[in-house]
Amino acid sequence: MLILTIWPLFALICLGYVLARAGFPEPGFWPAAERMNYFILFPALLVASLMKAPVRDPAILKLGAAAIATVCIASLVMLVARRIRGVPASRFGPALQGVVRFNTYLGLAIVTSLSGPEGIGRAAVYLAVTVPLVNVLSIMALTEANALRDPLGLGRAMLRNPLILACIVGIVLALSGIGLPFGGGTFLELLARGSLPLGLLCVGAALRPVAMRKDVVALVGNGALRLLAMPVLAAGVAALFGLGATEAMVLVVFSAIPTAPTAYVLTRQLGGDGTFMAGLVTAQTLAAVATIPLILLLLGIG
Repeated sequence: MLILTIWPLFALICLGYVLARAGFPEPGFWPAAERMNYFILFPALLVASLMKAPVRDPAILKLGAAAIATVCIASLVMLVARRIRGVPASRFGPALQGVVRFNTYLGLAIVTSLSGPEGIGRAAVYLAVTVPLVNVLSIMALTEANALRDPLGLGRAMLRNPLILACIVGIVLALSGIGLPFGGGTFLELLARGSLPLGLLCVGAALRPVAMRKDVVALVGNGALRLLAMPVLAAGVAALFGLGATEAMVLVVFSAIPTAPTAYVLTRQLGGDGTFMAGLVTAQTLAAVATIPLILLLLGIG
C-alpha cells in the first residue's frame, strides 16, 4: 500500500527528467517554471496551510522543538567529523546541505498522500521552523561562518527568501485568526494546487546524472547519512519528545527525503563545489526511490 501511495510522486520526477531531456516544451521553460513555483505557487501553499494550522497546540510546539533538535544534532555530528578530517568549506558546505536540507516538494507530497490536510498543516509548521534554520546553517558552512560577522546582512538575505516570508505571513494569520477576506484564502488555495506537481516535475528536470561520476564514495556516504541515518535519528527524537503519530510521521518523512535541489544554487553563489552538490542531489533523489518506502516500512509509518 505504501508503494502505491509513493510511486506516483517519483513518476512525476521521472517524467520531468524525460521531458527536460527531450527538450519539451523548450529548455527555457524549466528555469521559468521553477522560479514561478519558488516565488509564487509554493509560498501560496505555505500561507494557505499555515493560516489554518493550530499553531498554539502544544503538539505543534513539540514538533517544532523536535525538528530543531534533529537538525542541530545532525549538524553538530557533521561539524565534529569536519574538524577531524579537515574538510574545506567548499566541500563541507555541500556535505552539510546533503544531510540537513530537504526537498520540500517531495516531503509535502508524501505527507499529503499519507495523512491529507492534517499532515500538510503539521508539515507547514515544520517548514516554518526548519527552513530559516537550515538556510542559516548552510550559509555558515559555505562561508566558514563569516556570515555571522554581518548579522544584519544575513537577516536581510533571510527575509528575501520567499519561503521564509510566506511562513511569517502564515503564522501571523494563524495567530491573529483574521484569515484572508474577500475570497483571498480560496485564491491562495487555487494557486497552491499547482505547486506540488510542478515542483516534482522541476526536480526531475534538474537531475544531473553526469555529476555522479566523481566522488562516488563521498556521494554514497553522504546519501547513507541523509536517507538512512537521519530518519532513524528523527524517529529517536520523536520518541524522546513524545510526539503524536502525525507529528512523528512529518518529522521522519522530512528527515528521510533527499536534499533540496536549491542547495545547488546556493552552493554556486557562495563558491562551493557545485559539481559535488549536483551529484548529491541527483544520487539521493535516485536512491530515495528505494530508501523512502523501506525506511517508512521499517519505522512503521504509513
